[in-house]
Amino acid sequence: MVDTKNRLPADRLPISQRINQRMESNPLRRKMKPTTWAIKGELFLNCSCTVFCPCVISLGAHPPTEGYCHAWMAIAIDEGHFEGEDLSGLNVGLLVDIPGKMAEGNWRVAAYVDERATQKAYNGLLQIFSGAAGGTTGLFTMLVSEIIGAEREKVEIVRDGDKRGIYIGRKIQGEIETIKGKSADHPVMISNSKYWMGPDIIAAQGTKSRVRDYGRVWDFGGKSAEICPIDWKGPKP
Repeated sequence: MVDTKNRLPADRLPISQRINQRMESNPLRRKMKPTTWAIKGELFLNCSCTVFCPCVISLGAHPPTEGYCHAWMAIAIDEGHFEGEDLSGLNVGLLVDIPGKMAEGNWRVAAYVDERATQKAYNGLLQIFSGAAGGTTGLFTMLVSEIIGAEREKVEIVRDGDKRGIYIGRKIQGEIETIKGKSADHPVMISNSKYWMGPDIIAAQGTKSRVRDYGRVWDFGGKSAEICPIDWKGPKP
């Protein structure tokens, strides 16, 4: 549960006003304002595709296996900064609703930012994941048509061997496990790709995976999942 009594003043604003002020998320207003930032860590996700995500090798040009993409994403930041503000150790969760091919846009996204983030870190993470900060995630300004929510939450991420988990109250409870390869210590993966997340994508599968928020009720158990080391940054000065 979010502590509403101790929220900072900006966090008590209505969601629509809060997002407009911080992220300029209205597609008619949202513009890229490149700035200095960097994130190293890991992204993992679970989506509605019944087999491994075709977006990885088609770079978003091939439709998802079900014709749409429903997904949660978890970002564990091992080290990073936004305009000098430390982001190390923070977690971010995303709810992503894509109606067709990933590359064709019209994404609807909700962001759950670690409640431990300072105000500057919180604002910075929203700018990064809206694409407004430019750099690696700058393409989001073109792909995301609507930010349906942004809030502080306790975002718990677990990385244990070949298993990953994200827990955001009852809103997202996701667990995935890598797909075993011929060699026990080397999971099935795609390497040297041009995928926006990163060149090396580890194939995984949802084990227990539920989303219950913003009118979405999704279950991804047994569906496609992936793990990707990330090294993202803002544009070069």
